[in-house]
Amino acid sequence: MNWEKLEEADWLFRKMTRKFVKERDKILVEGINLPSLLILHKIIREGPQTLGELAEQLDFTTGAVTAVCDNLEKKGLAQRNRGTDRRMVFLDITVKGRELFLRNQNIGVCCISLLFDGMTDEMIDRQICGYEKIIANLEKFSKTILELAGENARHPVPAESYKESKFLSY
Repeated sequence: MNWEKLEEADWLFRKMTRKFVKERDKILVEGINLPSLLILHKIIREGPQTLGELAEQLDFTTGAVTAVCDNLEKKGLAQRNRGTDRRMVFLDITVKGRELFLRNQNIGVCCISLLFDGMTDEMIDRQICGYEKIIANLEKFSKTILELAGENARHPVPAESYKESKFLSY
């Protein structure tokens, strides 16, 4: 593989991710952010959810989900309810939350349309294949890197090698 192309793809992937998060975080819809709208949408589609389920299915940390749910509850858009097992707490949407989501449901469609604007079906198919491959590669990512770091730690680099080496731009 061409190392320069891999570095460019890596850099663009990271730039895209940072840019998406930066742009997403600028958006407030009636005082709530886009992740909050995602949570309301999921509850509308699938019913009340535990915070753990929301975190796992939406790829958020439990801390992030807790903060978002606290905000939704504070604004009267969602409420926590205990299940039959008192240890289980479910987040459910309120009438006010359902009204807010339905009023703004076109925002999700707009987000996706803007992200993929100008791409042909063939380009989108290639993107999907690429994303699926990257996701599959991520399954072994941290384990492999941690193993490599452990191996590297067992083999110190001589001081005279510092001047000759090229370091990655991380």
